[in-house]
Amino acid sequence: MSTRTRAARAERAMATRQRVVAAATPLFVRDGYVETTMAGIARAAGVAVQTLYLSFGSKAAVLEAALAVEPDEQPIGWTAHVRAEQEGPAALRRYVEHVAAQVERRFPLDAVLRAAAADPEPAELLDRTRRAELAVHAQAVDELAEKPGFTTQISLQRATEIVSTVLSHETYGLLVVTQGWPPQDWADWATHHLKVDLFPA
Repeated sequence: MSTRTRAARAERAMATRQRVVAAATPLFVRDGYVETTMAGIARAAGVAVQTLYLSFGSKAAVLEAALAVEPDEQPIGWTAHVRAEQEGPAALRRYVEHVAAQVERRFPLDAVLRAAAADPEPAELLDRTRRAELAVHAQAVDELAEKPGFTTQISLQRATEIVSTVLSHETYGLLVVTQGWPPQDWADWATHHLKVDLFPA
């Protein structure tokens, strides 16, 4: 098989995956995880069910791929923004803005995942997703700890746990979805309270 043929085949496979994820996302949000079937996803995407299983392996893998979708136009990564800010509170706001945009975008699918967590595969995916998020928060705290004025009153582990809680999907859901806060108000609230804990001076 030539290099050109392999590249064309890989491009077709990627296009199929993208089409499946685009078709599956509204089905998951509208019908929930349990009621969304692989046959329904295949029908909406215009592919064979066998192709769907070959491409993803399971319905949980389709949901995981949908959760991982990022906007086409990626801004500079949060790490570069945080490092570029000399002042700790400004760096913290940069990180909160990054996370807030992700949480707002992913919240409908995250709610689907949490609702399905009684089943083993979604439960494992939820646990893996939360551990990955915690690892990113830990990396952010490590970066913020290099800024002047970072607290010496709590451990980095405790700081990571505070950041993870304040910026969680659950907190977003309580304040934005249940209480009706504008997303920007939630981001401002999160920044304020994290600044109190992480940069108390």
